[in-house]
Amino acid sequence: MMAGTSTNTSMNVPAASRAFSWATPISALLMRLPCVLFRRQSETRGVLASGGEGSIKPSGMGTGRTSSTAARAVLTEDRVLQKGIAEFYDASSGLWEDIWGDHMHHGFYDPNATVSVSDHRSAQIRMIEEALQFAAVPEDQMRRPKSVVDVGCGIGGSSRYLARKYGAQCQGITLSPVQAQRAQALAAAQGLADKVSFQVADALNQPFSDAQFDLVWSMESGEHMPDKAKFVGELARVAAPGATIIIVTWCHRDLSPSEESLRPEEKELLNKICGAFYLPAWCSTADYVNLLQSLSLQDIKASDWSEYVAPFWPAVMSSALTWKGFISLMRSGWKTIRGALAMPLMMEGYKKDLIKFAIITCRKPE
Repeated sequence: MMAGTSTNTSMNVPAASRAFSWATPISALLMRLPCVLFRRQSETRGVLASGGEGSIKPSGMGTGRTSSTAARAVLTEDRVLQKGIAEFYDASSGLWEDIWGDHMHHGFYDPNATVSVSDHRSAQIRMIEEALQFAAVPEDQMRRPKSVVDVGCGIGGSSRYLARKYGAQCQGITLSPVQAQRAQALAAAQGLADKVSFQVADALNQPFSDAQFDLVWSMESGEHMPDKAKFVGELARVAAPGATIIIVTWCHRDLSPSEESLRPEEKELLNKICGAFYLPAWCSTADYVNLLQSLSLQDIKASDWSEYVAPFWPAVMSSALTWKGFISLMRSGWKTIRGALAMPLMMEGYKKDLIKFAIITCRKPE
């Protein structure tokens, strides 16, 4: 990493691999299904998933199209992607809340820990706290955040938690009308209607003034952004001077100095995942760091937390194999079912050290 950036290199693949080594007859069947169901789909998804070559934006390069035609095509692709994301979360958020609660993100676990189902919700809270601690968000009354934006807020779990923790005003945005409505209802039910608000909005064109927020929070939404440079630019734009920006997201592995792109089999695996979860091209942690540096942001830090989230996907998959989970999954429709069938692919990506669970934080200059 470049100067001003710290990374955590203590993670090791064997520990994560051990966490993903479980198997049952049913899960073994599910592990095979995606290979069949997503094989053809991955061959036709290249427009949304360029395979993750450290690219920041899939741009149609090499197609021979004129710049104006290419721009229109990219705009159309982005709109299709946004529609797919909204519909995916409209369909799946109720199922997730019913089984996992308010927080639609990974949990943070001790390495090699043996965990039970009851541990996972507390691990999701711990993820929030670990991210805040990593970013050194001030706790004292004078310097703590007073205004927060939650970019890709889900059903508002992080917003409500941060509002309680800091006494801050929080605003959340999501592409899903179902999520925004449910987030607001939960806020009212929990006595936080005067502290938090939610709306349907595009993270790449946020409906906020410049320099509005003391804390800019993005918990597992960056992977959905088709233009990473614009995404990071918007996070920086709405951040007030001195504000902390926290990005927790899925990345592909950093490329070695001798590599120009991921290996073909790695691209194929990521393309399959993109098709199920409505993801555009992946990028690496190093790509995010470079973008933040290009905006002259300060105190840039990055770390690979893959080992600390290792129990998560097996736990999600196990919850889908319960009777309650199975019935709820069947009722939620094909988009959610397809996402569930892609869970073994996520596990495979982590096991092969291809997928990284990354945290990247920085501060806007005062």
